[in-house]
Amino acid sequence: MATYAEPTAGAAIGVKARRAPWAKRIAWRILGAIFVLWAAATFVFFVQQLLPGNQATLILNQQTGNQQTYTPEQLAPTEAKYGLDQPVLSQYRDYIKGLAHGDLGNSYTQFKPVTTIIAEQVGPTLVLTITALILAWIIALATIIFTSRRRKAVSSLGSGWEIFSAGLPYYWLGVILLVVFAIELRIFPVQGGTSLEGLVLPALTLAIPLGGFIGQVTRDEFEKVLDQPFVTSARARGMGDLAVRLKHVLRHSVLPAITLSGWALGALISGAVIVENVFARPGIGNMIVGAAEHRDVPLVSGVVMLVAFIYVISNILVDIAYAIVDPRLRG
Repeated sequence: MATYAEPTAGAAIGVKARRAPWAKRIAWRILGAIFVLWAAATFVFFVQQLLPGNQATLILNQQTGNQQTYTPEQLAPTEAKYGLDQPVLSQYRDYIKGLAHGDLGNSYTQFKPVTTIIAEQVGPTLVLTITALILAWIIALATIIFTSRRRKAVSSLGSGWEIFSAGLPYYWLGVILLVVFAIELRIFPVQGGTSLEGLVLPALTLAIPLGGFIGQVTRDEFEKVLDQPFVTSARARGMGDLAVRLKHVLRHSVLPAITLSGWALGALISGAVIVENVFARPGIGNMIVGAAEHRDVPLVSGVVMLVAFIYVISNILVDIAYAIVDPRLRG
C-alpha cells in the first residue's frame, strides 16, 4: 500500500522562498504605479497653472457664454468657490487629496463632477480599445503562424504586410475604411454608434497598425524559436508543423509582444480620440475634443489621469501575464 510523506517545514519554506521574488516584484510594480500617477497628477496640475489667463475669468466666461473681463470683486466668489484664492501649494495639496478620494473636480462647461462625465462616456471607448487589442493579436499571430519560414515569397509578403500596416495613420486608414466599406459597399453603417456592426470599422482602424507592430516584434523571436532543439524533437515525434507552431513555438516567442501590449492599451485610448471622431462614435474621444475646444481644464485633466491609470494597470497586468505564459518568471 502506497504511503505519502507529509510536506516538511523545509519544503514549505522553500516554496515561500520561490514565491517571494514574484510577490516582491509585484509590490514594487504597485509602488511604481502610485509614483507614476502622482507624477502625472503633478504635471497636470502645474500645466494648468501655466495656462494663460485667469482661471476664474475662464470659468465665468464658460458659464455666461460671453468673453469679457471682470473686476476683482466679481471674480472673488468664483475664486473662493473653486479654491483659486488659495496659495498654489495649498491648491496642489487639495488637488492631490481630492484625487486620492476619487475627486477630479467639476467640469467648467457641463457643471458636473468630472468622474461622472467620464463614467458616462468611458464604456464605449473601453469596448473599442479592448476589441481592437484582441483583433490586433489575431491579425499578428495569424500572419506570423502562416507566413514565417514558409516559401520566400510567402514569408516576404507577411513581413512586408507588417511593415506597411504598422505605418498606417489612424485618420487616413479610418477614412479609407469608411469610404470603401460604409459609403461604397454599404456593408457597415457610416456612423459607428454602439452597435456591433458599428464597432467593426473603428476597431479595425485601431487594430491593423497595432497588429503590424506586434507582428514585427514577434516574428524575429518566433523564427529563432523555430531553430530550437525542442522544436526539432517535437517534429521528430511526428507532430505536424501547425501543431508545433501553436503548441511549442508560439508560447516561447510572445513575451516581447506581451510587453508591447502593455504600452498598446494606453496608446489605443489615445488613438480612440481620433477614431471616435472619424466614425462619429460616442466615447471619451468626442468628449475630450469638445473639452479642449472650450478649455475645460478639469475635464481634460481627468481624461489625462484616466489614460495614466490605464497605462499603469496594463503594465501590472503584463507582469501577471508573463508569469502565466512562462512560469519560470514567478521566482
